[in-house]
Amino acid sequence: MSTPVPTTTTASAPDRRSTLSPRIAFALVAAIIGLALFASGTPSPLYGTYRALWGFSPVVLTLVYATYAFGVLASLILAGRISDEVGRRPVLLTALATLMGATVVFMVADSVVWLFVARGIQGLATGLALGAASAALLDLHPRRDPAGVGLTNGVVSAGGMGLGVLVSATFVELLPAPRVLPYVALFVLFAIAFVGVARMPEPVDRSASPRLTPQRPSVPTVVRGPFALAALAVISSWSVGGLFLSLGPQLSATLFHTNDHLVAGLSVFALAGSGAAAQLLFGRTAPWLGAAAGSVALSTGLLLIVLAAATESSAVYIAGAVIGGAGFGVAFLGALRALSAAIPPAHRAEVMSAFYVVAYAALSLPAILAGVVVTPLGLEPTFELFGAVIAGLALVVAAMALRTRPRSPVRVVTAAA
Repeated sequence: MSTPVPTTTTASAPDRRSTLSPRIAFALVAAIIGLALFASGTPSPLYGTYRALWGFSPVVLTLVYATYAFGVLASLILAGRISDEVGRRPVLLTALATLMGATVVFMVADSVVWLFVARGIQGLATGLALGAASAALLDLHPRRDPAGVGLTNGVVSAGGMGLGVLVSATFVELLPAPRVLPYVALFVLFAIAFVGVARMPEPVDRSASPRLTPQRPSVPTVVRGPFALAALAVISSWSVGGLFLSLGPQLSATLFHTNDHLVAGLSVFALAGSGAAAQLLFGRTAPWLGAAAGSVALSTGLLLIVLAAATESSAVYIAGAVIGGAGFGVAFLGALRALSAAIPPAHRAEVMSAFYVVAYAALSLPAILAGVVVTPLGLEPTFELFGAVIAGLALVVAAMALRTRPRSPVRVVTAAA
């Protein structure tokens, strides 16, 4: 029995009564992607507080962090295509309601067990939201422009991740009830998004019942070349994000000789914020050139971070974070734009879910491994080791991207008779 093919449609009767135009709906789903990644970074400045309260080891810390990423992976594998089958709006509503529930669990958490529970729920809901919202971006873009969609997705992803850590660090450092107020703010933001999604048009025919069955991530043959480049680019870039979100605050505290949460938050924001800014500046660069040049900058930034860890230089560390973050943003965007342009409409959610499976594996597995080796090796040697490996992978991505550049046609010059 064949799977019903989702198609972009005009709004049905209930949708025509919606107050959201497709343009506003596009902005809304872009904001949901940013908000989901904003929420993923919110607990990061609080990990030190949680460790002081409940006395768990660095390995447990990285496992708490990785529980979120594994939740995202499970959601994408089990329900990666669900929005193709039942529509974007029902999936987004379910995801946002679940994310609101996760923030409540964070608020009442009184042991590390509750952190695992909250992060797991948050991860499952984020996987649903990212798969559906990324596909909806392509559905709702006013000109159906894959390049514009890739730029939007890249900017809100990097910006959301960086702002989540920075805003949370500000709450923790300057406001009372640091274990509650960041999540109250998240709850309000998710509630606003929920109301918006309830009023947005549904761009997909809802012609099938939902099926939560494990599926092998599938990438159509026509997309496999761009997908391979995008996958390697996201592995090299998001693994850096995973290291920064899990162990970055500790390295910042060591290099800056302070426990100020804002200092730790600023270092993560330097990475992600420079990534978002670079995407805006170079967003229309040819995808192959963006992936190649961005990967070289990412490698350079990582080598500076390795040098900073070895010499305990805070200035070199910030320079590495800014340069590496800019490279991370441009490389990620270049590869994502090439992928977005190649995805057939009927496979949008499926391919984007497979892409995020790779992304969150890259975000979690290196962070877990780093958490395991940080105790025997030490913090600085761990960053030196992983930074060098990821820098080498980024150079491989640069070489692959260069091979995809368009070839100039050979002109045959004939002599005049």
